[in-house]
Amino acid sequence: MISSPSIEVSGANFLSPEDLKMLRRYTSPTIANAIEVLGVTPEQATYTNAGVHCLFPDLGPMVGYACTTTIRSAQAASHPRRVRRTEYWEYTRSSPAPRVTVVQDLSDQPGGAYWGEVNANIHRALGSLGVITNGTVRDVEEVSSLGFHFFASGVQVSHGHAHLEDFNRSVKVFDMVVNPGDMVHADRHGAVVIPHDLIRLVLKAAREIESRERPMIELCKSPDFSIDELDKLIPSTY
Repeated sequence: MISSPSIEVSGANFLSPEDLKMLRRYTSPTIANAIEVLGVTPEQATYTNAGVHCLFPDLGPMVGYACTTTIRSAQAASHPRRVRRTEYWEYTRSSPAPRVTVVQDLSDQPGGAYWGEVNANIHRALGSLGVITNGTVRDVEEVSSLGFHFFASGVQVSHGHAHLEDFNRSVKVFDMVVNPGDMVHADRHGAVVIPHDLIRLVLKAAREIESRERPMIELCKSPDFSIDELDKLIPSTY
């Protein structure tokens, strides 16, 4: 196996079940807004671009610690293989829970879908909530009933040459850089990495954002709507 940096989550960064439940209450755009409110500019933030597709949006937000992997789908695997799959499986199973699998396809263009019914069941058994990959997926109907998230660049009929290349290293999917152990929040809009030192502040900021936005939305739905009243509620920076 390739020598990779091991990046771990310290005990101080683990979230309580209550914090995780609270994070799942919010959409990924609200989380992204909260991160910006805390002074992280869009240029500094880590989130996906428009290339990502959420195949099962009705599952709601996926929140967990990243288990990272690289694959190649357009080129055949080396002999012997660069990765022992059992070591990768053990890495996933022993990573902090809840787990989100983030997979970078190193091929210039996906040559086949590494993710389908079998891999979804394997990773679900290993405790992963779902996968975010710039590669492709398949067996959509079979996976849809598992409650396992698929975020991908698209759907592809063949497995092609798809194989593991490395794991437990920094990866980049849809312009989003993810390190092992990063906190990832994903929903139908895409995914965002929440900096560990900001997580609890993000929760507070998300609550405040919802509190500020609610009067604006209620006014817009009210028969008493007026532009003057709306102008009083909307921040000047909007």
